[in-house]
Amino acid sequence: MRIRAAVAESQNKPLAIEELELDEPRDDEILVKLVATGICQTDAHAWHQRIPVGLPHVLGHEGAGIVERVGKSVEALQPGDHVVLSFQSCGQCEPCVGGHPAYCDKAFAANFSGARLDGSRGVRRTHTAGSELSAHFFGQSSFATYALTTASNTVKVTKDAPLELLAPLGCGLQTGAGAVMNSFAVPAGATIAVLGVGAVGFGALMAAHVSDAAKIIAVDVNAERLALAKELGATHIIDAGQEDVTAAIRNITGSGVDYVLDTTGRPDMLKHAVASLASMGQVGLVAGGPPESAVPVSELALGKRVGGIVQGDAIPQLFIPQLVELFQSGRFPIDRLVRIYDFDDINTAFAVAARGDVIKPVLRIADTVS
Repeated sequence: MRIRAAVAESQNKPLAIEELELDEPRDDEILVKLVATGICQTDAHAWHQRIPVGLPHVLGHEGAGIVERVGKSVEALQPGDHVVLSFQSCGQCEPCVGGHPAYCDKAFAANFSGARLDGSRGVRRTHTAGSELSAHFFGQSSFATYALTTASNTVKVTKDAPLELLAPLGCGLQTGAGAVMNSFAVPAGATIAVLGVGAVGFGALMAAHVSDAAKIIAVDVNAERLALAKELGATHIIDAGQEDVTAAIRNITGSGVDYVLDTTGRPDMLKHAVASLASMGQVGLVAGGPPESAVPVSELALGKRVGGIVQGDAIPQLFIPQLVELFQSGRFPIDRLVRIYDFDDINTAFAVAARGDVIKPVLRIADTVS
């Protein structure tokens, strides 16, 4: 079938919307009509080759839409279902079977290889016979009017919530909220600092508020984002450009903070994260850092821990509906973070995200029809 999709031709060229050919769904696949998709830094990193993916490539990995058709072996979904798309996993390795699909043994191949796990590709250019290009990004490639997905990364959601606002739950907000609610399992009365309040950081901050953390500290250099953080649950804010982050956190908490989520990947923030921890405190890392990022062993005395977190340790089929319920109850205000752009304005949406003008740009691809 013919679709429209935004193609990243090279790292230095704007994304171009083209007409492409998409395969019919295989027995284990789902054809989803995209209504909206979020723009995430991971898309930008792939486009500009900070993540080594093949180009040309159809990116996009925070899709939301409506099931159009399903393969004959798909049982949990049917045409007309509203869905949010998330990361892909194989479903068969030890981490997947053990309930940790974000740590799938085939995670890179499933999400970044540009192909299905069997190496095939279901998207082609129409102007060159048989011309394939990389797609299946995170098992979806949602910068398109339609996507092929699987049951592993397709989550049924209620029809009475706007898909344009649910789309970012598939990656960024899931990662931040999951870090707090799943990875840390922050208990009521705990203290937490969030370093960097972009989409992931706001997901963490709002989840900490939901979890009844006693002190929620937002750290950033953007005054507008820090002000919004105060409105969305932060009890304290720190301008990292004006204050010593470690000293400020310790001044707020007394003995140090119980949990730190670093979304920045910056070596200086990693040092602050560890130095500001209380005894037995935990640092979670959700962003890659440069080679010089390091934690001296001496800093890990008194039971302090530093660990990476992928996708908030979430099982999307369980966690995304939980976040939808929180949103509908007014406790997870996604709408305060989102600005909607038309699909044809995708390059503008990337530009405002790169400047930090918008926390979460979302592309409107089609009107919602059930």
